[in-house]
Amino acid sequence: MSVTVRVPAKVNVQLAVGAARPDGFHDLANVFLAVGLYDEVTVTPADELRVTCSGPDAAQVPLDRTNLAARAAVALAERYGRSESVHIHIAKDIPVAGGMAGGSADGAGALVACDALWGTGASRTELLDICAELGSDVPFSLVGGAALGVGRGEKLTALETAGTFHWVFAMAERGLSTPAVFREFDRLAEGVDIPEPIASQPLLDALAKGDPDALAAAVSNDLQPAALSLFPELADTLAAGRAAGALAALVSGSGPTTAFLARDPGSAAKIVEALAASGTCRTVRTAAGPAAGATVIARPSHQDHENPA
Repeated sequence: MSVTVRVPAKVNVQLAVGAARPDGFHDLANVFLAVGLYDEVTVTPADELRVTCSGPDAAQVPLDRTNLAARAAVALAERYGRSESVHIHIAKDIPVAGGMAGGSADGAGALVACDALWGTGASRTELLDICAELGSDVPFSLVGGAALGVGRGEKLTALETAGTFHWVFAMAERGLSTPAVFREFDRLAEGVDIPEPIASQPLLDALAKGDPDALAAAVSNDLQPAALSLFPELADTLAAGRAAGALAALVSGSGPTTAFLARDPGSAAKIVEALAASGTCRTVRTAAGPAAGATVIARPSHQDHENPA
């Protein structure tokens, strides 16, 4: 009696950030691309709500009710009058505190898994509403593929993509707090007139055509200066990846993971080798995108209803 859901990491190929709003959030134009690094979230009926975690950096994952996976289970249970008593196990492979939405992925994964376990029959719209309540990146973790997120990033429009984009990700020696990076963005932006964030049309065209060179010319991240201000050593990692032939190098989201666009799998392998030898990062991974969003990969055999996500 358990359900397992696989959820992907993401890279932001564009992250345009507006000025701070009165509520403290920022309007964004956030172009997400899901990539093939995955967490797996398994939910099983239990006597009480509990969270366990295994895999790289599992010790850094909170196992209390602040975990987004736990919050997702509670939110769905409250909405449908179910008991929140489930054991949530997270098998981590997405970097923790790495700017790749691993926590958000776990929230989406737990939501879809609990929906399947309990047979709530929630619509996709209802699940996305709960995702948006949980956090700005959670809806995309459910949807996957490629999408433009506006507002806080939670209002999604699916984007057309062609072909496959090959990426290399370098994990840093320590994490970066997303709120701290946004605070640094605000500090650096003091006295600066910040334009309204809008999606780059050349970037959207590059995704639709599957053109890595055009995508490389259009990627951008307005949080990168703030991340580099707080973690200057990331500049060395970016330089090492560029020197190894990456078409583009950027901080992924709020960091500190750095992302490198490669022309093909062979180029990606050379970038991995160079970064691993550079001494500028902890570990290096490859992944391709777009990847599917939250997907049920194991469910109780007696349940034959369709998963709405």
